[in-house]
Amino acid sequence: MELQTFRHPSFAGTVMFLVRNHELKWKNHNRFSLNTKLLGDGHFCKHSISGRKCFSKNIRSSVSCSYSTEKNDTLPSVKQLSDARVIYAVAPALGHTKESHPESSARVPAIVTALEEMELTSKFRGSEILELQNFKLASIDDIASVHAKAYVSGLEKAMDRASKQGLIVIDGSGPTYATATVAASNNRLDPPMGFALIRPPGHHAIPKGPMGFCVFSNVAIAARHVQRLHGLKRVFIIDFDVHHGNGTNDAFLDDPDIFFLSTHQDGSYPGTGKIDEIGHGAGEGATLNLPLPGGSGDTAMRTVFDEVIVPCAQRFKPDIFLVSAGYDGHVLDPLASLQFTTGTYYMLASNIKQLAKDLCGGRCVFFLEGGYNLDSLSYSVADSFRAFLGEPSLAPKFDDPAILYEEPLTRLKQAIQTVKHIHSL
Repeated sequence: MELQTFRHPSFAGTVMFLVRNHELKWKNHNRFSLNTKLLGDGHFCKHSISGRKCFSKNIRSSVSCSYSTEKNDTLPSVKQLSDARVIYAVAPALGHTKESHPESSARVPAIVTALEEMELTSKFRGSEILELQNFKLASIDDIASVHAKAYVSGLEKAMDRASKQGLIVIDGSGPTYATATVAASNNRLDPPMGFALIRPPGHHAIPKGPMGFCVFSNVAIAARHVQRLHGLKRVFIIDFDVHHGNGTNDAFLDDPDIFFLSTHQDGSYPGTGKIDEIGHGAGEGATLNLPLPGGSGDTAMRTVFDEVIVPCAQRFKPDIFLVSAGYDGHVLDPLASLQFTTGTYYMLASNIKQLAKDLCGGRCVFFLEGGYNLDSLSYSVADSFRAFLGEPSLAPKFDDPAILYEEPLTRLKQAIQTVKHIHSL
Protein backbone atom coordinates (compact mmCIF):
# COMPACT_ATOMS: atom_id res chain seq x y z
CA MET A 1 0.00 0.00 0.00
CA GLU A 2 1.16 3.52 -0.68
CA LEU A 3 2.38 5.36 2.39
CA GLN A 4 1.16 8.89 2.95
CA THR A 5 1.41 11.40 5.79
CA PHE A 6 -1.18 13.30 7.73
CA ARG A 7 -0.72 16.20 10.06
CA HIS A 8 -0.56 15.33 13.71
CA PRO A 9 -3.61 16.98 15.29
CA SER A 10 -2.16 17.98 18.66
CA PHE A 11 -2.81 21.68 18.06
CA ALA A 12 -5.84 21.40 15.80
CA GLY A 13 -8.08 24.34 16.53
CA THR A 14 -5.88 25.93 19.18
CA VAL A 15 -3.24 28.17 17.70
CA MET A 16 -5.33 30.69 15.81
CA PHE A 17 -7.49 31.03 18.89
CA LEU A 18 -4.65 31.28 21.38
CA VAL A 19 -2.87 34.16 19.69
CA ARG A 20 -5.82 36.51 19.90
CA ASN A 21 -4.24 38.48 22.77
CA HIS A 22 -0.86 38.52 21.09
CA GLU A 23 0.52 39.57 17.74
CA LEU A 24 -1.22 37.58 15.01
CA LYS A 25 1.76 35.97 13.37
CA TRP A 26 2.35 32.64 11.67
CA LYS A 27 5.75 31.04 11.19
CA ASN A 28 6.98 27.94 9.43
CA HIS A 29 6.97 24.90 11.70
CA ASN A 30 8.07 21.33 11.53
CA ARG A 31 5.49 18.79 10.42
CA PHE A 32 5.21 15.54 12.30
CA SER A 33 3.79 12.49 10.59
CA LEU A 34 3.38 8.82 11.44
CA ASN A 35 2.95 5.97 8.98
CA THR A 36 1.92 2.90 10.90
CA LYS A 37 -0.78 1.15 12.80
CA LEU A 38 -0.43 0.04 16.42
CA LEU A 39 -3.09 -2.57 17.07
CA GLY A 40 -4.62 -3.24 20.45
CA ASP A 41 -2.31 -6.22 20.97
CA GLY A 42 0.80 -4.09 20.48
CA HIS A 43 1.46 -4.87 16.79
CA PHE A 44 2.48 -2.28 14.26
CA CYS A 45 1.58 -2.51 10.60
CA LYS A 46 1.80 -0.03 7.78
CA HIS A 47 -1.46 1.46 6.63
CA SER A 48 -2.48 3.64 3.70
CA ILE A 49 -4.78 6.42 4.71
CA SER A 50 -6.99 9.11 3.37
CA GLY A 51 -8.01 11.96 5.60
CA ARG A 52 -9.61 15.35 5.82
CA LYS A 53 -7.62 18.21 4.33
CA CYS A 54 -4.05 19.22 5.15
CA PHE A 55 -1.67 16.51 4.00
CA SER A 56 2.09 16.91 4.27
CA LYS A 57 3.74 16.68 0.86
CA ASN A 58 7.34 16.14 1.89
CA ILE A 59 8.13 12.74 3.40
CA ARG A 60 11.63 12.39 4.81
CA SER A 61 11.02 9.31 6.93
CA SER A 62 8.19 7.41 8.57
CA VAL A 63 8.32 9.97 11.35
CA SER A 64 9.44 13.11 9.65
CA CYS A 65 9.73 16.84 9.77
CA SER A 66 8.98 18.57 6.52
CA TYR A 67 9.53 22.23 5.87
CA SER A 68 7.61 24.66 3.72
CA THR A 69 8.55 28.23 2.92
CA GLU A 70 5.36 28.91 1.00
CA LYS A 71 3.11 31.62 2.36
CA ASN A 72 -0.34 30.35 3.29
CA ASP A 73 -2.96 32.76 1.99
CA THR A 74 -5.91 30.67 3.14
CA LEU A 75 -5.64 31.43 6.85
CA PRO A 76 -8.55 33.32 8.45
CA SER A 77 -8.29 37.08 8.48
CA VAL A 78 -8.15 39.11 11.68
CA LYS A 79 -11.73 40.22 10.97
CA GLN A 80 -12.90 36.61 10.68
CA LEU A 81 -11.29 35.84 14.02
CA SER A 82 -12.78 38.95 15.57
CA ASP A 83 -16.29 38.11 14.40
CA ALA A 84 -16.20 34.47 15.51
CA ARG A 85 -17.84 33.29 18.71
CA VAL A 86 -16.77 29.67 18.26
CA ILE A 87 -13.60 28.58 16.47
CA TYR A 88 -13.10 24.88 15.81
CA ALA A 89 -10.97 22.53 13.77
CA VAL A 90 -11.56 19.00 12.58
CA ALA A 91 -8.89 16.30 12.47
CA PRO A 92 -10.81 13.02 12.23
CA ALA A 93 -7.89 10.71 11.36
CA LEU A 94 -10.14 8.65 9.11
CA GLY A 95 -7.47 6.07 8.35
CA HIS A 96 -6.76 5.60 12.05
CA THR A 97 -9.18 2.76 12.65
CA LYS A 98 -9.45 -0.83 13.79
CA GLU A 99 -12.49 -3.02 13.36
CA SER A 100 -14.72 -3.25 16.45
CA HIS A 101 -12.51 -0.84 18.40
CA PRO A 102 -14.52 1.72 20.43
CA GLU A 103 -12.11 4.54 19.51
CA SER A 104 -13.22 4.36 15.89
CA SER A 105 -12.90 6.59 12.86
CA ALA A 106 -16.66 7.22 12.99
CA ARG A 107 -16.44 9.40 16.10
CA VAL A 108 -15.49 12.80 14.68
CA PRO A 109 -17.59 12.42 11.49
CA ALA A 110 -20.61 11.74 13.71
CA ILE A 111 -19.97 15.02 15.48
CA VAL A 112 -19.52 16.91 12.22
CA THR A 113 -22.77 15.43 10.88
CA ALA A 114 -24.62 16.48 14.03
CA LEU A 115 -23.26 20.02 13.79
CA GLU A 116 -24.50 20.21 10.21
CA GLU A 117 -27.91 18.74 11.00
CA MET A 118 -28.35 21.10 13.94
CA GLU A 119 -27.19 24.10 11.89
CA LEU A 120 -24.15 24.80 14.06
CA THR A 121 -21.65 25.51 11.29
CA SER A 122 -20.67 28.61 9.34
CA LYS A 123 -22.94 27.46 6.49
CA PHE A 124 -25.89 28.34 8.72
CA ARG A 125 -24.36 30.76 11.23
CA GLY A 126 -22.11 32.86 9.06
CA SER A 127 -19.20 34.56 10.77
CA GLU A 128 -20.06 33.60 14.35
CA ILE A 129 -18.81 30.03 13.83
CA LEU A 130 -15.43 29.56 12.14
CA GLU A 131 -13.89 26.26 11.12
CA LEU A 132 -10.12 26.43 10.71
CA GLN A 133 -9.28 24.74 7.43
CA ASN A 134 -5.56 25.22 8.02
CA PHE A 135 -3.93 24.96 11.39
CA LYS A 136 -0.50 24.86 12.95
CA LEU A 137 1.26 21.52 13.11
CA ALA A 138 2.96 20.04 16.13
CA SER A 139 6.69 19.80 15.64
CA ILE A 140 8.86 17.03 17.02
CA ASP A 141 10.22 19.58 19.50
CA ASP A 142 6.66 20.35 20.59
CA ILE A 143 5.95 16.68 21.18
CA ALA A 144 9.29 16.16 22.93
CA SER A 145 8.41 18.95 25.36
CA VAL A 146 6.09 16.37 26.98
CA HIS A 147 7.11 12.96 25.67
CA ALA A 148 10.49 11.30 26.04
CA LYS A 149 12.67 11.64 22.97
CA ALA A 150 13.34 7.93 23.21
CA TYR A 151 9.62 7.30 22.71
CA VAL A 152 9.39 9.60 19.71
CA SER A 153 12.55 8.19 18.11
CA GLY A 154 11.37 4.68 18.94
CA LEU A 155 8.18 5.29 16.99
CA GLU A 156 10.25 6.54 14.10
CA LYS A 157 12.31 3.36 14.04
CA ALA A 158 9.22 1.19 14.48
CA MET A 159 7.53 2.81 11.54
CA ASP A 160 10.59 2.45 9.38
CA ARG A 161 10.49 -1.28 10.07
CA ALA A 162 6.73 -1.44 9.60
CA SER A 163 6.98 0.19 6.19
CA LYS A 164 9.35 -2.59 5.13
CA GLN A 165 7.97 -5.59 6.99
CA GLY A 166 4.27 -4.74 7.20
CA LEU A 167 3.95 -5.96 10.80
CA ILE A 168 6.13 -5.68 13.90
CA VAL A 169 5.54 -6.08 17.65
CA ILE A 170 5.74 -3.23 20.14
CA ASP A 171 5.31 -4.10 23.81
CA GLY A 172 3.54 -2.17 26.53
CA SER A 173 1.06 -0.24 24.44
CA GLY A 174 -2.12 -1.38 26.13
CA PRO A 175 -5.41 -1.10 24.22
CA THR A 176 -3.95 1.49 21.86
CA TYR A 177 -3.42 1.64 18.14
CA ALA A 178 -1.81 4.24 15.89
CA THR A 179 -2.05 4.77 12.15
CA ALA A 180 -0.72 7.12 9.52
CA THR A 181 -3.26 9.73 10.52
CA VAL A 182 -1.36 10.30 13.74
CA ALA A 183 0.65 12.25 11.96
CA ALA A 184 -9.50 36.35 18.19
CA SER A 185 -9.21 39.54 18.76
CA ASN A 186 -8.02 41.66 21.75
CA ASN A 187 -10.13 42.83 24.66
CA ARG A 188 -13.44 41.38 23.54
CA LEU A 189 -16.28 41.28 26.02
CA ASP A 190 -17.43 37.93 24.63
CA PRO A 191 -14.30 36.20 23.27
CA PRO A 192 -14.56 33.07 21.12
CA MET A 193 -14.31 29.56 22.48
CA GLY A 194 -12.07 27.01 20.77
CA PHE A 195 -12.77 23.33 20.20
CA ALA A 196 -10.33 20.84 18.68
CA LEU A 197 -12.42 17.97 17.30
CA ILE A 198 -9.53 15.57 17.11
CA ARG A 199 -8.72 11.93 17.55
CA PRO A 200 -7.13 9.81 18.78
CA PRO A 201 -7.58 11.14 22.32
CA GLY A 202 -4.46 12.00 24.30
CA HIS A 203 -4.84 12.22 28.06
CA HIS A 204 -3.67 8.65 28.82
CA ALA A 205 -0.44 8.91 26.81
CA ILE A 206 2.38 9.03 29.34
CA PRO A 207 5.71 10.79 28.74
CA LYS A 208 7.39 7.46 27.92
CA GLY A 209 4.78 5.99 25.59
CA PRO A 210 1.21 5.34 24.39
CA MET A 211 -1.60 4.12 26.59
CA GLY A 212 -5.36 3.70 26.67
CA PHE A 213 -6.25 4.58 23.04
CA CYS A 214 -3.86 7.58 23.25
CA VAL A 215 -0.62 8.11 21.32
CA PHE A 216 0.39 11.68 22.19
CA SER A 217 -0.89 13.88 25.01
CA ASN A 218 -2.64 16.60 23.01
CA VAL A 219 -3.54 18.86 25.92
CA ALA A 220 -0.17 18.54 27.62
CA ILE A 221 1.68 19.41 24.40
CA ALA A 222 -0.62 22.41 23.90
CA ALA A 223 0.01 23.56 27.48
CA ARG A 224 3.76 23.62 26.95
CA HIS A 225 3.25 25.32 23.59
CA VAL A 226 1.23 28.24 24.99
CA GLN A 227 3.76 28.68 27.78
CA ARG A 228 6.74 28.78 25.45
CA LEU A 229 5.35 30.63 22.44
CA HIS A 230 2.57 32.81 23.82
CA GLY A 231 3.76 33.70 27.30
CA LEU A 232 0.68 32.20 28.95
CA LYS A 233 2.52 30.92 31.99
CA ARG A 234 -0.27 29.68 34.24
CA VAL A 235 -2.38 26.98 32.63
CA PHE A 236 -5.45 25.42 34.25
CA ILE A 237 -6.39 22.03 32.80
CA ILE A 238 -9.85 20.61 33.49
CA ASP A 239 -10.33 16.95 32.59
CA PHE A 240 -13.93 15.72 32.85
CA ASP A 241 -13.42 12.48 30.91
CA VAL A 242 -14.83 9.47 32.77
CA HIS A 243 -11.31 8.01 32.97
CA HIS A 244 -8.43 9.58 34.84
CA GLY A 245 -6.05 11.55 32.62
CA ASN A 246 -2.97 9.84 33.97
CA GLY A 247 -0.73 11.02 31.14
CA THR A 248 -1.51 14.68 31.71
CA ASN A 249 -1.26 14.11 35.45
CA ASP A 250 2.22 12.61 35.16
CA ALA A 251 3.50 15.27 32.77
CA PHE A 252 3.03 18.08 35.30
CA LEU A 253 3.41 16.49 38.73
CA ASP A 254 6.18 18.85 39.78
CA ASP A 255 5.10 21.96 37.85
CA PRO A 256 3.49 24.70 39.98
CA ASP A 257 2.43 26.69 36.90
CA ILE A 258 0.11 24.04 35.46
CA PHE A 259 -2.87 23.07 37.57
CA PHE A 260 -4.36 19.73 36.59
CA LEU A 261 -7.86 18.96 37.87
CA SER A 262 -9.48 15.65 37.00
CA THR A 263 -12.92 14.31 37.81
CA HIS A 264 -13.32 10.65 36.87
CA GLN A 265 -15.19 7.53 37.89
CA ASP A 266 -13.68 5.91 40.94
CA GLY A 267 -12.07 2.56 40.12
CA SER A 268 -12.20 3.01 36.36
CA TYR A 269 -9.32 2.57 33.91
CA PRO A 270 -6.40 3.03 34.41
CA GLY A 271 -6.79 2.86 38.20
CA THR A 272 -4.87 6.06 38.89
CA GLY A 273 -6.06 9.45 40.10
CA LYS A 274 -6.51 8.73 43.78
CA ILE A 275 -7.73 11.61 45.88
CA ASP A 276 -4.38 11.91 47.68
CA GLU A 277 -2.41 12.29 44.43
CA ILE A 278 -1.66 16.02 44.59
CA GLY A 279 1.68 16.40 42.82
CA HIS A 280 5.07 16.62 44.42
CA GLY A 281 8.03 18.93 44.88
CA ALA A 282 7.35 22.43 43.59
CA GLY A 283 4.13 21.16 42.06
CA GLU A 284 2.61 19.81 45.26
CA GLY A 285 -0.97 21.01 45.45
CA ALA A 286 -1.20 21.82 41.74
CA THR A 287 -2.78 18.44 40.98
CA LEU A 288 -6.31 17.72 42.16
CA ASN A 289 -7.94 14.35 41.59
CA LEU A 290 -11.56 13.79 42.51
CA PRO A 291 -12.79 10.22 41.91
CA LEU A 292 -16.58 10.20 41.54
CA PRO A 293 -18.59 7.22 42.84
CA GLY A 294 -20.25 5.15 40.15
CA GLY A 295 -23.72 6.46 39.38
CA SER A 296 -22.77 10.12 39.82
CA GLY A 297 -24.67 12.36 37.45
CA ASP A 298 -25.79 15.90 36.78
CA THR A 299 -26.35 16.92 40.39
CA ALA A 300 -22.95 15.56 41.38
CA MET A 301 -21.12 17.42 38.64
CA ARG A 302 -22.89 20.70 39.31
CA THR A 303 -21.90 20.41 42.96
CA VAL A 304 -18.29 19.58 42.07
CA PHE A 305 -18.09 22.53 39.74
CA ASP A 306 -19.37 25.02 42.31
CA GLU A 307 -17.54 23.66 45.35
CA VAL A 308 -14.25 22.45 43.86
CA ILE A 309 -13.51 23.65 40.33
CA VAL A 310 -14.47 27.30 40.82
CA PRO A 311 -12.54 27.95 44.06
CA CYS A 312 -9.48 26.12 42.72
CA ALA A 313 -9.43 28.19 39.56
CA GLN A 314 -10.06 31.44 41.41
CA ARG A 315 -7.12 30.77 43.71
CA PHE A 316 -4.80 29.67 40.88
CA LYS A 317 -5.51 32.71 38.66
CA PRO A 318 -4.80 31.08 35.28
CA ASP A 319 -3.81 32.74 32.03
CA ILE A 320 -5.71 30.15 30.01
CA PHE A 321 -7.99 27.13 30.44
CA LEU A 322 -7.44 23.93 28.48
CA VAL A 323 -10.15 21.30 28.73
CA SER A 324 -9.86 17.57 28.17
CA ALA A 325 -13.45 17.14 27.08
CA GLY A 326 -14.34 13.49 27.39
CA TYR A 327 -17.99 12.62 26.73
CA ASP A 328 -17.77 9.03 27.96
CA GLY A 329 -19.36 9.86 31.30
CA HIS A 330 -22.71 9.97 29.51
CA VAL A 331 -25.26 7.51 30.84
CA LEU A 332 -25.47 5.91 27.38
CA ASP A 333 -21.74 5.42 26.98
CA PRO A 334 -20.68 1.74 27.03
CA LEU A 335 -17.33 2.12 28.78
CA ALA A 336 -18.30 3.46 32.20
CA SER A 337 -21.06 3.82 34.79
CA LEU A 338 -21.70 7.50 35.38
CA GLN A 339 -25.03 9.22 34.70
CA PHE A 340 -24.02 12.41 32.93
CA THR A 341 -26.51 13.63 30.37
CA THR A 342 -26.34 15.91 27.37
CA GLY A 343 -27.55 18.59 29.76
CA THR A 344 -24.58 17.92 32.05
CA TYR A 345 -22.17 18.66 29.23
CA TYR A 346 -24.08 21.80 28.29
CA MET A 347 -23.73 22.96 31.89
CA LEU A 348 -20.00 22.23 31.94
CA ALA A 349 -19.36 24.06 28.67
CA SER A 350 -21.41 27.07 29.75
CA ASN A 351 -19.86 27.29 33.21
CA ILE A 352 -16.30 26.81 32.00
CA LYS A 353 -16.81 29.51 29.40
CA GLN A 354 -18.02 31.92 32.08
CA LEU A 355 -15.18 30.97 34.43
CA ALA A 356 -12.61 31.64 31.72
CA LYS A 357 -14.27 34.96 30.96
CA ASP A 358 -14.14 35.93 34.63
CA LEU A 359 -10.54 34.86 35.27
CA CYS A 360 -8.46 35.11 32.08
CA GLY A 361 -10.21 37.15 29.43
CA GLY A 362 -12.05 34.13 28.05
CA ARG A 363 -9.02 32.20 26.82
CA CYS A 364 -10.23 28.61 26.67
CA VAL A 365 -9.85 25.66 24.30
CA PHE A 366 -11.62 22.30 24.49
CA PHE A 367 -9.94 19.12 23.20
CA LEU A 368 -11.99 16.05 22.38
CA GLU A 369 -11.05 13.05 24.50
CA GLY A 370 -13.39 10.06 25.02
CA GLY A 371 -16.99 9.37 24.08
CA TYR A 372 -17.92 6.09 22.41
CA ASN A 373 -21.68 6.11 21.92
CA LEU A 374 -21.92 8.07 18.68
CA ASP A 375 -25.35 9.50 19.44
CA SER A 376 -24.61 10.77 22.94
CA LEU A 377 -21.18 11.98 21.83
CA SER A 378 -22.44 13.97 18.85
CA TYR A 379 -25.47 15.44 20.62
CA SER A 380 -23.39 16.43 23.65
CA VAL A 381 -20.69 18.15 21.60
CA ALA A 382 -23.37 19.97 19.64
CA ASP A 383 -24.95 21.14 22.89
CA SER A 384 -21.51 22.30 24.04
CA PHE A 385 -21.43 24.48 20.92
CA ARG A 386 -24.80 25.92 21.91
CA ALA A 387 -23.43 26.71 25.34
CA PHE A 388 -20.48 28.50 23.74
CA LEU A 389 -22.95 30.56 21.69
CA GLY A 390 -25.09 31.36 24.72
CA GLU A 391 -28.10 29.58 23.25
CA PRO A 392 -30.57 27.37 25.13
CA SER A 393 -29.80 23.68 25.49
CA LEU A 394 -31.68 21.16 23.37
CA ALA A 395 -30.78 18.35 25.77
CA PRO A 396 -34.44 17.63 26.66
CA LYS A 397 -34.97 16.48 23.07
CA PHE A 398 -32.28 13.82 23.50
CA ASP A 399 -32.05 12.93 27.20
CA ASP A 400 -34.41 10.39 28.74
CA PRO A 401 -34.81 10.98 32.51
CA ALA A 402 -36.59 7.64 32.84
CA ILE A 403 -33.31 5.73 32.53
CA LEU A 404 -31.63 7.60 35.39
CA TYR A 405 -31.51 6.37 38.96
CA GLU A 406 -30.70 7.94 42.32
CA GLU A 407 -27.21 9.39 42.55
CA PRO A 408 -24.87 8.39 45.43
CA LEU A 409 -24.81 11.92 46.82
CA THR A 410 -23.76 10.94 50.35
CA ARG A 411 -20.59 9.29 49.06
CA LEU A 412 -20.03 12.23 46.72
CA LYS A 413 -20.31 14.70 49.60
CA GLN A 414 -17.71 12.72 51.55
CA ALA A 415 -15.32 12.80 48.58
CA ILE A 416 -15.81 16.54 48.15
CA GLN A 417 -15.19 17.19 51.83
CA THR A 418 -12.00 15.13 51.69
CA VAL A 419 -10.64 16.93 48.64
CA LYS A 420 -11.54 20.33 50.12
CA HIS A 421 -9.66 19.43 53.28
CA ILE A 422 -6.59 18.22 51.38
CA HIS A 423 -6.47 21.33 49.21
CA SER A 424 -7.65 23.82 51.85
CA LEU A 425 -10.64 24.95 49.80
